[in-house]
Amino acid sequence: MHKSKHVFFFGDQTTESCIDKKHLFGGKGANLIEMSGLGIPVPPGFVITTEVCDLFFKNNEILPVDIEQEIEYNLEKLENRLNLKFGGSNTPLLVSARSGAMVSMPGMMDSILNIGINEKTIDAIVRNTNNPRFAWNTYRRFIQMYGDVVKKIPPDAFEDILLKFDDYASDQINGNYEINIVNEFAKIYREYTTTDFPSHPREQLLESIKAVFRSWHNDRAIEYRKRNNINNLMGTAVIVQSMVFGNLGNNSGTGVYFTRDPLTGRNEPYGDFLINAQGEDVVAGARNPEPLSFLKESTFEIYDQLIKIGEFLERHFKDMQDIEFTFERDKLYILQARSGKRSELSAKKIAADMVEEGIV
Repeated sequence: MHKSKHVFFFGDQTTESCIDKKHLFGGKGANLIEMSGLGIPVPPGFVITTEVCDLFFKNNEILPVDIEQEIEYNLEKLENRLNLKFGGSNTPLLVSARSGAMVSMPGMMDSILNIGINEKTIDAIVRNTNNPRFAWNTYRRFIQMYGDVVKKIPPDAFEDILLKFDDYASDQINGNYEINIVNEFAKIYREYTTTDFPSHPREQLLESIKAVFRSWHNDRAIEYRKRNNINNLMGTAVIVQSMVFGNLGNNSGTGVYFTRDPLTGRNEPYGDFLINAQGEDVVAGARNPEPLSFLKESTFEIYDQLIKIGEFLERHFKDMQDIEFTFERDKLYILQARSGKRSELSAKKIAADMVEEGIV
């Protein structure tokens, strides 16, 4: 197979602009392809179009064989691009599957991180990172997300286990502690599904993709579209993207950055971040994030690169940007950029300033 019709790879600077194809790639997917083509440090991956979501539901929630072949083709392309192997026992590739509709619907649909981890790949991750706690914590997060999103296991079932481990929030936890949580989570999974947790990475990926498509029709998403009068969309795209880890130690982290203050409109960076954390930690509110000014003091190179990328993307997209970022061992990655929501007061100031600055 040489050409994909429904699955589009990103990760090369040769990618053509597709900002006008948000109806196919979703807003998130289109922006990732666009940024990748501009040379922004985006973790490579591929977008499965909204047309596949439409086909999936018309086909009784079965992915057509030719679509599965396209996914496989692009997965191999991703392996070659990163020199990693999905399910590999030496240098394993882990991926995420995220939703992305044409119109932004924040928090309404589902995502799954750390797909591809199993008993074989975890040994390699422990060896390669020399960090057992990180490896088993990554596995724990995956079982919890997969169980919740794919199998609809009540989130409380997993949370109750975590509550038993009182010191969960401590950063000093060793790998054995996390292994115990993984074993407890595996029991919960077996109890609710009567099967063992799936160890085959390709099964994990296909089931995750289907679950993200299904989240287009979950109660939250339906209600959100109704309230916001969002009609006539084919569904959500699914973005499969190589994982980067903000929870690999104190030289890693994750955060959100607005290129201008969304409350006042002032032309100054606004946002916060967490050291040694993955994206959902910021949303969960388990720890208090630090302001971006702290990143400027602690890791100026990352901060400086982030601000320059923000300024560049503002001029390219001609709007204030809301950027999700992760840095892994002092290397910065941009996970998403979109037009930032702002107050009415700040909208007027930003518009006037951008005219004056020659951006619009």
